[in-house]
Amino acid sequence: MSRNSRLEMSVWAALFALVVGTAFALAAQAAEPIKIGFSMPLTGPLASSGKAILTAYQMWEQDTNAKGGLIGRKVQLVYYDDQSNPSLVPGIYAKLLDVDKIDLALSSYGTNLSVPSMPVIIPRDYVLMGLFALAVNEQFNYPRYFSMFPAGPDAVHEFSRGYFEVAKQQHLQTVALIGADTDFAKKAADGAHDNALKMGFKIVYDRSYPPNSLDFTSVLRAAQATNPDFIYVASYPTDTVGIVHAAHEIGLKVKMFGGGMVGTQYASLKTQLGEQLNKIVNYDFYVPEPTVPFPGISEFLTRYQSLVAGGGTDALGYFIPPFAYANLQVLGQAVEAVGAIDQKRLGEYLHAHSFKTIVGEIQYAANGEWAQPRVLQVQFQNIKGNDLEQFKKAGTQVIVYPNELASGTLQFPYSGGSQ
Repeated sequence: MSRNSRLEMSVWAALFALVVGTAFALAAQAAEPIKIGFSMPLTGPLASSGKAILTAYQMWEQDTNAKGGLIGRKVQLVYYDDQSNPSLVPGIYAKLLDVDKIDLALSSYGTNLSVPSMPVIIPRDYVLMGLFALAVNEQFNYPRYFSMFPAGPDAVHEFSRGYFEVAKQQHLQTVALIGADTDFAKKAADGAHDNALKMGFKIVYDRSYPPNSLDFTSVLRAAQATNPDFIYVASYPTDTVGIVHAAHEIGLKVKMFGGGMVGTQYASLKTQLGEQLNKIVNYDFYVPEPTVPFPGISEFLTRYQSLVAGGGTDALGYFIPPFAYANLQVLGQAVEAVGAIDQKRLGEYLHAHSFKTIVGEIQYAANGEWAQPRVLQVQFQNIKGNDLEQFKKAGTQVIVYPNELASGTLQFPYSGGSQ
């Protein structure tokens, strides 16, 4: 055999080896699951919410894998308990990215636990799908952040705007503002302050309270002493319980009460507070009223409720779980459309398209928030006792705003302790 022939055979052998090696590498990559990483509060004060979200995410994981996964690969959730502690979040995301080598990233739950992940995610140029975090991207302006939170591009103001619109419809004039000294509550209270001034209300009280407060009677007495027509409260779940109890303890006399209280949306707090919720007006994103039907949400909730029937998490699942599932629906649709795990292309596709989900059609604004806000103002009505089943029926959580989605009329005025 000539030298040229031997050289030619060597070249062909090398090419064959390269082709075979590439094929094996591609096959191996295709066999690897798509890793979707996040931290989640599975213990601590926000554990009930974290467990509800995880249930919804696992439902999507099962549904997606049953259909063959995404782009021919199974999906795998990779997550760690952040213990409801923001200081643990950066380390978790560093581990997810550097050790676990995740392909896609989700934020933890809520504002306080989402903010610490941003400085870790941003230098890696990953797409980050946020969940129920209020205006997190306002300080970062990160082009690959996308928020599953129905408050629209100007979330800080839109979050409370409807509450003040309801007050305006009732011709109220003076307001007291109360909020916890936390990231979420400060943003909510700042937005409420701006809305109050813009709409011509007189602010007669504007105070924050320490995040570990236990006694709220003095806070409400101080607010009531300024004789406001209505009170706006921005609080997290534990505070919300204390504030509602305090309102009844002092016999709070204002015409409208509520606004930005996290917790009244959860089954555990609904049954704990029971009739004390009557006439409170508060924000929400979904309640079982006939004016907000979305394709697929009823089936999702029936399945979710059966999965969590044993306890330990939100038994109703109206507030966060459908939006958590929708968060992954959006991400999955983008991956399928792009056809690859390419952070740049995924970010561009998410900005340019709309997505059909169990909470309706979603399109993103330039800052990654929902292009069209949909914050409901809901009033608790006709609650009797502490039975959970009553909250599964229309008429106990009546939508009073926006007008086009209203399912009933406002019961007015509010009066703590006399329902």
